[in-house]
Amino acid sequence: MKLIGSNTSPYVRKARLVLLEKNIAHEYVVDPPSDPNSEVYRVNPLGRIPALILDNDECIFDSVVIAEYADTLNDSPILIPRQDALARMRVKRWEALADGIMDSAIVVRNEVLRPKEMQLAATPALHNDAITRTLQYVAEQLGRREWCEGNSITLGDLALLSALAYLDLRQPERDWRSAHPDLSAWFKRVSALPGVALSLADNK
Repeated sequence: MKLIGSNTSPYVRKARLVLLEKNIAHEYVVDPPSDPNSEVYRVNPLGRIPALILDNDECIFDSVVIAEYADTLNDSPILIPRQDALARMRVKRWEALADGIMDSAIVVRNEVLRPKEMQLAATPALHNDAITRTLQYVAEQLGRREWCEGNSITLGDLALLSALAYLDLRQPERDWRSAHPDLSAWFKRVSALPGVALSLADNK
């Protein structure tokens, strides 16, 4: 299978981390939609990444759907709980929080790229406030625990790491580490995992 994406997309990172963590063989192809000749337009009518092309040429798009599908392919590890409905909900809630951070950070990014005379000051303020509140919330919920949910890595951890890595890329002035030292320690530890380290190296 082939994962189409870009190194700057946090949603691509999340999807790629799932594939790497589960040791699912795939080719990662940097082919962003900013290139009008990108293959993504052939396989995804939305023209968005990530897009996972299966060996039969069927395409799975949206990081949430890719993660759900990939997690069913093997049990090493199980990233989304299958038997415990509450645990599954909590992992998906972590994903929703992380995706929300990504969503708001991208809105801020897109706004500041607009011509200055067209920028709306209220838009980045609204979304930056949402990011600040959510960082406070996830830091409190995570505390000094090793993982977001249970006693092993889950999709929640991979999604949260992807969101924080995107903040490092696009909002380095935020310095969320100083505000949340326990979250910073968690990020440093999870970043050392082989698949995560490989993904983060793409930003360097």
